[in-house]
Amino acid sequence: MNEPLTQPLSHSPTPAPAPLRLAVILGSVRDGRFADTLSSWLVPELRQLHDGELDVIDLRHAGLSFGWGHEPTPLSDGTPRFDERIAAADGFVFVVPEYNHSFPGPLKTAIDQAYAEWNAKPAAFVSYGGVSGGLRAVEQLRLVLGELHVVDIRDGVSFPNVGRQFDVNGQPRDAQGVHQALRLMLRQLEWWAHALQVARRQRPYGSGS
Repeated sequence: MNEPLTQPLSHSPTPAPAPLRLAVILGSVRDGRFADTLSSWLVPELRQLHDGELDVIDLRHAGLSFGWGHEPTPLSDGTPRFDERIAAADGFVFVVPEYNHSFPGPLKTAIDQAYAEWNAKPAAFVSYGGVSGGLRAVEQLRLVLGELHVVDIRDGVSFPNVGRQFDVNGQPRDAQGVHQALRLMLRQLEWWAHALQVARRQRPYGSGS
């Protein structure tokens, strides 16, 4: 007969999560891009809803070369490199347009500048475009991020026929609906970001790289 336990089982304390740092990545570098209008609305909204840090990464000014004669803007002294900013983030919000049924080539070039820095972190998507609202670009992007061991968030925010979705002041015409979608997306992103942050602190993630 087994003797009853006289000492309580000990458990290692779970470390408290640190404040979350989210990186907002503007995925277009084109002249006249709508990403500027969209991000001018999105970033203040995220700052109100998210109580952690935000790092807005504009690929135009991230010190990256995209080929085809493109010369990168030199980083000022003390500005972290793109891969360092990815490493410092706990989660990502991609602002992504749809070009020819996919996401822009410069975004793929940027993603490929890092590997382990992406691992075991979540990503959410704010997409825009024509009839599809950029959703086909997001589907392509999910495939790429899966190879980098990124957890993609199901719910996102999309803007079909994006030029009709914002008023002359750069605000969404369906402010209530868009705000609700953004809150839902952010709640899911923060849940995964907290969970994976704690998991990475308890045990280093092994991706086989």
